Amino acid sequence: MGNSAAGARPVIKGLAMLAVFGGLVALARSLGLEQHLADRQWVLAHVEGQGVAGVFFFLGLTGLVTGMGVPRQLTAFLGGYAFGWFWGSILATVGTALGCAMDFGLSRTLGRDFVLSRFGKRVERLDSFLRSAPWRSSLAIRLFPVGHNMLTSVAAGVTSIPAAAFISGSAAGYLPQNLVFAIFGAGVNAQTDLGKALSIGLSVALLGASTWLGVSVYRAYKRKGAVPVDEEGEVEESENGATAGK
Repeated sequence: MGNSAAGARPVIKGLAMLAVFGGLVALARSLGLEQHLADRQWVLAHVEGQGVAGVFFFLGLTGLVTGMGVPRQLTAFLGGYAFGWFWGSILATVGTALGCAMDFGLSRTLGRDFVLSRFGKRVERLDSFLRSAPWRSSLAIRLFPVGHNMLTSVAAGVTSIPAAAFISGSAAGYLPQNLVFAIFGAGVNAQTDLGKALSIGLSVALLGASTWLGVSVYRAYKRKGAVPVDEEGEVEESENGATAGK
């Protein structure tokens, strides 16, 4: 009886984690967040002239939607549009780190035993990669030009990496591309055609540089044989954000 109860516990926790994520998605849809995010004026109405309340609204919105898999480039763009390129990139990064922490925390507290019991070997490879230099590896994995933000956070939650190292390293890895899209958003909201052209041109140039950086980091780690791969040789869980849907 005791053994069956112990064996069922990971399954129950795993189902609880899925239920929490499903509840968050249902909540977002019921609030119409998918449609609202495409409406810049809706975001502005909740942050412009709202002071500290507007900042916390943006941080909470960014954390919630990126934690559910919405591309962080979108919230960085909206941040630049609403707050300007500097504060937009900073707030978008902090908000995305909150989403990362949410996914990581849910996975570690509710999904760890469930995932380890079914994907132990794959998690072991990722764990080995992250454990070698936790903060630097977390930074690198966010710069890799493949993978998915949410899935990376969930996968990392079941490894042995310290939460603080993973979340802070991830935040540092988010910043380069968040800056790119915040500049783009600020350019769209610029008052003059010249300002728009300069901001958009700069964001395009920085996007190229950011993509080059991500590819360079990935190749450097791959040459060392340090990239966690599955049996087919594909990167298992990593993320840059340069690709749509990251």
